[in-house]
Amino acid sequence: MKVDFRDLSLKERYKIVSRTVIPRPIAWVVTEREGIVNLAPFSYFIPLSSDPPALLISIGEKRDGSPKDSLKNIRLTGRATICMVDRDHLEEMHYTSAPLPEGVSEAEEFGIELEYLFPNFPPIVSGVPAAFSTTLLQEISLGGKTHPLIMEIESAYIDDSHITEEGGIELDLIARIGARYGTISSPIDPPDIPPTPLDRREKRGG
Repeated sequence: MKVDFRDLSLKERYKIVSRTVIPRPIAWVVTEREGIVNLAPFSYFIPLSSDPPALLISIGEKRDGSPKDSLKNIRLTGRATICMVDRDHLEEMHYTSAPLPEGVSEAEEFGIELEYLFPNFPPIVSGVPAAFSTTLLQEISLGGKTHPLIMEIESAYIDDSHITEEGGIELDLIARIGARYGTISSPIDPPDIPPTPLDRREKRGG
């Protein structure tokens, strides 16, 4: 099957991309404005850069065309805390995808416990395996209904139980796989790369 995206509706485009570019990690975004904490998950989310350390989140609009609360709050405060999601938080994370009236906190509505860990940043969800405090570095204009935000990482938190004796990090996080959720629970070690012509010349001393 070959399709021209110019002939597709927004929903049809989303279905193709979201079911072929998988898995996609979930950014459980925590924002806060005027004392109200907003929680929302986004799966158009990737690590973008190590210098500067940055993540990219794409946030869409509400059905009426107004910005979603997370987008509005980040634009106004320039800050967000991004939590990673494990199995223990799957249900709570999914609940926060429900549309609520502006000014209603998902944390209060669904009884989600929060913890202030990063000074001057929104809280993390208690018990998450990892989280990042981030500031808005740049909003990219695509001329459509999706708004990519480049968020610079200021600091990170990793639960000690996920740090190995060798100092590595082992996480089994929830990802979006098409319309479903899943985890990467069977990692595959990369194979050895066969010697290249340059490697062979160096070995011969050429």
